Amino acid sequence: MKKINKKYITIALICGVSLSSCNKFLDEMPDNRAKLDNEAKIDKLLVSAYPEVAYLVTAELSSDNVDNYGPTNPNSERFMEELFNWKDVTDNQDEGPKDVWEASYKAIASANASLEAIEEMGNPASLNPQRGEALAVRAYNHFILVNLFGQHYNKSQANTDLGVTYMMKPEIELNVKYQRNTVQEVYDYIVRDLEEAIPLIDDSSYGSTPKYHMNSRAANAFRARVALYMQDWEKAVSFANASIGANPTSLLRNYVRIANDAVGSSGFGNGAISYNKSEEKANLMVATAATQHGVIFGPYSFGSRYSHGAMLSNNETSLAAGPYGKLASNGYKLRAFVYAGTNLDKVLFPRVSYMFEYTDPVAGIGYARGAYAPFTTEETMLVRAEALIHLKRYDEALVDMKRWIGNTLVRQPATFTVESINNWANGIAYSTALQSTTKKKLDPKMIPFEIGTQENMLQALLYIRRVETLQMGLRWFDVKRYGIEIERRVLSSGTTVASVETATKLIARDKRAALQLPAEVISAGLTPNPR
Repeated sequence: MKKINKKYITIALICGVSLSSCNKFLDEMPDNRAKLDNEAKIDKLLVSAYPEVAYLVTAELSSDNVDNYGPTNPNSERFMEELFNWKDVTDNQDEGPKDVWEASYKAIASANASLEAIEEMGNPASLNPQRGEALAVRAYNHFILVNLFGQHYNKSQANTDLGVTYMMKPEIELNVKYQRNTVQEVYDYIVRDLEEAIPLIDDSSYGSTPKYHMNSRAANAFRARVALYMQDWEKAVSFANASIGANPTSLLRNYVRIANDAVGSSGFGNGAISYNKSEEKANLMVATAATQHGVIFGPYSFGSRYSHGAMLSNNETSLAAGPYGKLASNGYKLRAFVYAGTNLDKVLFPRVSYMFEYTDPVAGIGYARGAYAPFTTEETMLVRAEALIHLKRYDEALVDMKRWIGNTLVRQPATFTVESINNWANGIAYSTALQSTTKKKLDPKMIPFEIGTQENMLQALLYIRRVETLQMGLRWFDVKRYGIEIERRVLSSGTTVASVETATKLIARDKRAALQLPAEVISAGLTPNPR
């Protein structure tokens, strides 16, 4: 993607752009808010309240879903190496933390401008849907930021952990000094915004495109995820029910249709397009963003030094011996695509579409873009199942896990019960870098659990969740939530470990798990993350 040089001043915290481009932005989202004086103008502004840059690549490269294929593989970028090794990112690519930060705060500014305009119009009931949408997307953007740039929510630490600045008003001044809210404060504001937003959201106000907005199902799915991350298990179940219903069978993904589209030489790309169609009931919300995800996690050599390949898939993820058995790539209704060649070892599901938007077709200049689903029936169903496990309602959790298995796999396991899960988990050693397995050591200080059936059920759930969210970045947040340790390894081939980087092992509440703020923002006076 084409880069634009930016000179930062203090307002970079909010606008994430230079003074000149900030002025342009304020011209577009007018500093004279009185111009936002009707529903159509506010609707138009709210389109820009969704982040233009996706967090998926940043989070996925930070997780345990990628291996290092070594210096003989030249297909990498410096920002990928820095993210993979949890270093402070200095290579400001459009896919990295800096652009995620900027895009999220720019979207927040649009949401706040909309809310101010609605307030100046007297908060008429006719604009309740717009107010609800603005509050919900403001919360969503802050949720992305706090989970990337802060430690994960922990009840005993959240009151002192550094979060991000929660912006609740439009920014029009240049020399404002900001303070970071704590993680607890950020989550409290998110909950407050969502509690006000959800009753106001009216899907009919979105016309024919509700999936491209924070609609009612998506907002409740988001609230369920927030509750899960805060370990509020009862509310996670309640909001998941509000989103997808007690029995979401009719909302599960139509893998037969997608698999029929994912054929031929362009099967992966066509599958990704089909996966993200707005008419797909499982997609509770669809987003588009500037992202090279479809290339980095697609059938290309670009970025292949840091990949999800044979070692991971055969031992830890999609093709490993999971709680429902060991599968081949065609054991899933939407098969896993396996790519092997010189400097290419990838095992992928088509999850994010790829397209290129030309700004200058003659010069070949433009932007990589993609479509993805931030909230889905399947992930929300697994949110509920995880919460039910923590409530020790294992049989109910099993129902949702079976629904996922029944809809995702070609053939069902002969048995899938609490007993079979116990037998599976008890028969597996905890994973190490040299002997990787599907069972990761969880830290009970992060999220309390009992050894035995409860841990085993969590192991099965987290395995299924890992497969379901592969390439979507959510695994990074699961790593942070459960304090899963990661030792990076260098592979000399698809299934051979050349070395293990024990000295850099990521541990629970590792300071590096909170990505460093952009250097320009730190220079502007915002407190950096400790290192």
